Amino acid sequence: MITCPTRRVAQRLAEAAIRQRTAACVNLLPGVHSIFWWEGKIDRAREVLLLLKTTPARVARLTRLVRSLHPYEVPEVIALPVTGGFAPYLRWVKNTVSRSP
Repeated sequence: MITCPTRRVAQRLAEAAIRQRTAACVNLLPGVHSIFWWEGKIDRAREVLLLLKTTPARVARLTRLVRSLHPYEVPEVIALPVTGGFAPYLRWVKNTVSRSP
């Protein structure tokens, strides 16, 4: 999961992740309202949430990509373990990101 300040930033990150095969698929979810602590106070932001499908082997590379393109000083990059799913889809994700860009 990655949050972005605008749809434009989200699309740029999503397309870069797809082109570089650090993700097989990216969903952009606009309209996220975030409330969080930042620099000692409560802050609020409207953001776009990206849900990226990748493998554990690609998380570090994806994180480097995000850090190089993201405007936030501390971008959100959270990897959640997949404990199950439709096997053909999971194979597709693995096969897609395993190919060289």
